[in-house]
Amino acid sequence: MLRIITQQADVRAELKRICDRTNDEPVLHQEATVREVLQAVKRQGDKAVLHYTAEFDNQDLKPEELLVKGSELDAAYQKVSKELLQAIQLACEQIEAFHRQRVPKTWVQFGDDDVVLGKRYTAVDRAGLYIPGGRAAYPSTVLMNAIPAKVAGVPRVVMVTPPGANKTINPAVLVAAQEAGVKEIYRVGGAQAIAALAYGTETIPKVDVITGPGNIYVTLAKKLVYGTVGIDCLAGPSEVLIIADETANPVQVATDLLAQAEHDPMAAAILLTTEPALAKNVQVAVERQLVDHPRRIDTEKAIAHYGLIILVESLEAAAELSNEFAPEHLELEVKDPWALLPNIRHAGAIFLGYSTPEAVGDYIAGPNHTLPTSGAARYASALGVETFLKHSNIIQYSPTALQKVAGAIDALATAEGLPSHADSVRRRIQQED
Repeated sequence: MLRIITQQADVRAELKRICDRTNDEPVLHQEATVREVLQAVKRQGDKAVLHYTAEFDNQDLKPEELLVKGSELDAAYQKVSKELLQAIQLACEQIEAFHRQRVPKTWVQFGDDDVVLGKRYTAVDRAGLYIPGGRAAYPSTVLMNAIPAKVAGVPRVVMVTPPGANKTINPAVLVAAQEAGVKEIYRVGGAQAIAALAYGTETIPKVDVITGPGNIYVTLAKKLVYGTVGIDCLAGPSEVLIIADETANPVQVATDLLAQAEHDPMAAAILLTTEPALAKNVQVAVERQLVDHPRRIDTEKAIAHYGLIILVESLEAAAELSNEFAPEHLELEVKDPWALLPNIRHAGAIFLGYSTPEAVGDYIAGPNHTLPTSGAARYASALGVETFLKHSNIIQYSPTALQKVAGAIDALATAEGLPSHADSVRRRIQQED
């Protein structure tokens, strides 16, 4: 049952326990396994990828089966409904429109004495997208990762995803990839897929940036290859925090909590409210909706371990607790969400009002649904176009400008014990003289 707590002394301890829930995982053994996989793929390429795919995914692939063929891509369109295709296409349009607004522009500034300063943005050469499988198919994750890469102008975008039964990949995932402009897809998952993208194999290209969520093995692999390649983030189990007042609908709030809990047994679903009656009604509504829930077992586990209702004295107190938790998803189901918004400092995505459930952001609104988890919203942001870009500083000094700052450079270089730094300026000044 979804617990209700009121004692402030217990609140912060409970929120910390939930925020730190991934630390409860026995990662030492798992990390040793991941390191073994990474080193094997680095040394043996495709051979190791195929070995671990057989061992972990029970799929015996041949090297030529790693790359999804064009005929399979074409056939995927025949296996999705017209309604789903239209939904994917609408999501593509919305996501692309939003991310095109976020492309940073190269700029140059011309100052006094012909000093030129600027910043130049360029895309990485290759991006690798990891799309999880296992519990469900995630065409929306394909779109959220692929479209920002394409908008950024990445010349080569490749995708990896674990094969399902009979070596197949969910047709909705294949259709979403093609609609987003990705046609180079490899049927491989797990730590071996991350290793292949980081180091390259005979078949799978080495990339510059890897994005996309996965299980603990994928997350550890991304952590360990960071530095060899860039990554988006280390995504943990999903979470939602809802702030609600007396005007919120308890049945809708309960549904939104379950919408998060159904993701994974470690998903977190938290309600902060000022209203004891709403808390009780939400608790009852959650139990009723669980009775016939298609994913009841996993959802009940999440609710039992990482579900919580907290009674607070005010909406301002709720906002402060939310900032401490820094949720991945934050819903403001209150009478005036815009009035409460200035109190919110840390959240991956904020959903305002009764008609904006998290599902809108998951699928169709346009902002990215790949968000920081486990408190990382204190310092991190959503995946976006910037993930696939890097910038170079542009600097040009005229002889006059260099002459004016020569003394300052000399003083700083001398203080740091770097005489050639000072000489590199001094010799240019003397040459001008």
